[in-house]
Amino acid sequence: MSVEIRQIAPGKRELLPFVHFPIDALYSDNPYYVPALVTDEVDTLRPDRNPAFEFCDSVYFMAYVDGKPVGRIAGIINKAVNERKGMKELRFGFVDFIDSDEVVDALFKAVIDWGKKQGLTRLTGPLGFTDMDPEGCLVEGFDQLSNQATIYNHPYYSKQFERIGMVKDVDWVEMKITVPPEVPEKMARVAAIVRERYNLRNIKFKSRKKLVNQYGEAIFNLINEAYDSLFGYSPLSQAQIDHYIKMYLPFLPLDDLSLVVKQDGTLIGVGIAIPSLSRALIKCRGRLFPTGWYHLLKAFKTKNDIVDLMLIAVKPEYQNKGVNAMFFDDLIPYFNKFGYKWAESNPELEENQKVLQQWKFFELEQHKRRRAYTMEI
Repeated sequence: MSVEIRQIAPGKRELLPFVHFPIDALYSDNPYYVPALVTDEVDTLRPDRNPAFEFCDSVYFMAYVDGKPVGRIAGIINKAVNERKGMKELRFGFVDFIDSDEVVDALFKAVIDWGKKQGLTRLTGPLGFTDMDPEGCLVEGFDQLSNQATIYNHPYYSKQFERIGMVKDVDWVEMKITVPPEVPEKMARVAAIVRERYNLRNIKFKSRKKLVNQYGEAIFNLINEAYDSLFGYSPLSQAQIDHYIKMYLPFLPLDDLSLVVKQDGTLIGVGIAIPSLSRALIKCRGRLFPTGWYHLLKAFKTKNDIVDLMLIAVKPEYQNKGVNAMFFDDLIPYFNKFGYKWAESNPELEENQKVLQQWKFFELEQHKRRRAYTMEI
């Protein structure tokens, strides 16, 4: 097999085949794969659209055999993380390929050669530019529906990573949680005690404009505080915060958002959930037009069995004190109102007991596991 590697320019027209490859080639008939929204992924990869390029560099390669695309990979340097951690790490991400040793070897040789020229000595991934991008190779849960915030991949990916000498760095686990018909009694009791002991309250919004004006920046500053010590975390810059406020907050379903504040209104915790967009993205194949917008709008407006728990962030000084119970005490009645039967957690580091303990009140299944791999180069 003769494998041709082409470097892909970071423009919209050049990136479209890079983004379309897994959707149209590898996973066109896979019922569990959820495509990214094409416009969002293209913008993520473009230096003129993604503010992470203030502190990141990247390169993109595609592999071809007989003129047909058979693989893709991105190399990413997050200089902010490397500087704060004292590392010389090259990230790889946005990686997909057919099950071919020759294709995998050619893709990784291209990205490793590029990284070595930048003076880097370690390769880690799959990771994105920051934690706002999907990360981790799926190693368990191939028969489970994916979601818009995570990576789906074939089982052979991990075997190929290990074949070229990569080893486990960290694992994340994901939970499928049965939405109870009412707030579990013990959880409701904990929420009440925490409210009284720390003088806290939940607040809701009816206006997205008021949410953005009053708490938009505070939400992302809180995420920076809460996640700062997690694996590979890249603190959001002011430009990124401004970008994500415009990108996400105006579209959040307000009933699925819970803020916990002190009596003076100071934000100490945020829980964000959205109706699952997985089936809608599968139907529209990641494209907004001509009819994709309709499927996505329908996912927000009509009955949906699944709610995706996008994130929970709590100020470090309030972590492990029961504040998470306040989110679910607030949200579970709304989950029942809208007919959600299951909640999907986002990936959680397997050693992060502070987070994993929050599920002890629920009936659940740990149904997916994903892994970051690493190797010296």
